[in-house]
Amino acid sequence: MSKILREFQFPKGQHLQLAQGDLTTEPVDAIVNAANRYLSHGGGLAAAIVRRGGDTIQAESDAWVRQHGQVSHAEPAFTRAGKLPCRYVIHAVGPIWGEGDEDQKLEEAVTGCLRLADQLELSSIAIPAISTGIFGFPKDRAAGIILSAIEAYFSQPTASSLNLVRITLYDQPTLDAFLQVWNKKIKTA
Repeated sequence: MSKILREFQFPKGQHLQLAQGDLTTEPVDAIVNAANRYLSHGGGLAAAIVRRGGDTIQAESDAWVRQHGQVSHAEPAFTRAGKLPCRYVIHAVGPIWGEGDEDQKLEEAVTGCLRLADQLELSSIAIPAISTGIFGFPKDRAAGIILSAIEAYFSQPTASSLNLVRITLYDQPTLDAFLQVWNKKIKTA
């Protein structure tokens, strides 16, 4: 399990956590994969998820794309989690830095994950720093957008099945960027 470094409780009771650890070991209902639109899990976090969870994740991803087409920013895909300790993998397509409208696309990707988790009636989800790896999104900018998208989602009047959103980060530079933004943005009591 990851090490929880920060925690915040929203007015309706949902918990937001910032953690350092391995996303593939998180004991939550679903983890989010930072995917490409073809769900071809050949590198980075996506490859680690398939390595740890098994080939069934790639096979279900291929079937998803055959049935539904390419995955959009706003509408993530999902598969079962294979050998991972979670039930599902939500495959979010974040923007590639420089393609245009990156901020909006990242916000849509995060909101889409939360909405899909609610549709699946999940109570917990772990999210990585979507788009900050090979897609080149600046880490501090992504941190602000991801935190704001989660906050906006939980400030809506509609009910949510989600009780826990954990942002799970592996490397120190990404963690440092998220901690800086968290300390400015999230006022913990």
